[in-house]
Amino acid sequence: MNKPVSAIRPSDAAVSAAPDNAITIEGLTKTYRPRGGQPAKTALNNVSLSVPRGSFFGLLGPNGAGKSTLINIMAGLVMKSAGSVRIWDADLDVNERRARLAIGVVPQELNLDPFFTARELLEVQAGLYGVPKAERRTEEILRSVGLLDKADAYARTLSGGMRRRLLVAKAMVHTPPILVLDEPTAGVDIELRKQLWEQVKAMNARGTTILLTTHYLEEAEELCDRIAIINHGEVVACDTTRALLNRLDNKALTVTVDRAVDAVPDALAAFGAEVAPGGHGFVFRYRPSATNIADLLGAVGSTGHAILDLSTEEADLEDIFLQITRSGGGA
Repeated sequence: MNKPVSAIRPSDAAVSAAPDNAITIEGLTKTYRPRGGQPAKTALNNVSLSVPRGSFFGLLGPNGAGKSTLINIMAGLVMKSAGSVRIWDADLDVNERRARLAIGVVPQELNLDPFFTARELLEVQAGLYGVPKAERRTEEILRSVGLLDKADAYARTLSGGMRRRLLVAKAMVHTPPILVLDEPTAGVDIELRKQLWEQVKAMNARGTTILLTTHYLEEAEELCDRIAIINHGEVVACDTTRALLNRLDNKALTVTVDRAVDAVPDALAAFGAEVAPGGHGFVFRYRPSATNIADLLGAVGSTGHAILDLSTEEADLEDIFLQITRSGGGA
């Protein structure tokens, strides 16, 4: 007979001996069998990556790259073809229940029963995970996602943003150390996105490991400390967010000066300067690893111009993402 989930909830000792990596994936492969006259399709090909405990980890990739397949394997919804997955140091093949207990998944779809209230949905979810009534934190969780005042409102009456937050609440009923967010802000307006991220960042600050997939690259750049990019079923980049941003190694510096210019002085031509739009300064496009910004400003000063203002523009995550995914490999 299968044990109830409550019988295998992690002990305090197990939690205190938390692993260095919240998730460890090695050689993960998923191939879907031929069907409907279509050939076999490999959705994941020998994927290996580690998600450090306590991190805010981004999993990015174009549509069809394999992100959802990877998440569904971790959630126990899809059977892998090869490789290993360890969740909170529990092997998915050896101790599936313990592994699944350590993870809470917020899906893309708003799959809420419209005839249950928010409170009832969390109570039912807690029951499915075998959480004893005395240990349930329904009101605490609803308060943490800003829905305590909607505890007795039917799910069908909630706005789209509220339903998204209710999905986060459902994922947290069994107090998992890992929260997976699969496109959580799709279709959510700016204000509600901001509220959701404030709540998720607070969870992360309290120690919850966050795994995020999103098409909003500016969100990933701002929130995530590490990012993996998956393309055609393979991991093509995995590094800290700062290290990824440094890969392109190019920057633009616009220097506004005290008088109009119509040509680039010889002293600046050596740095590849251009006249700025409007003719009120100069634009330098340079590699930070090879050129010191102080040298550029010194060169401007040597021409007799006084510097009134300056601004810089550097590569963002979208630039990196497009370069990597269009080239089909790592940068």
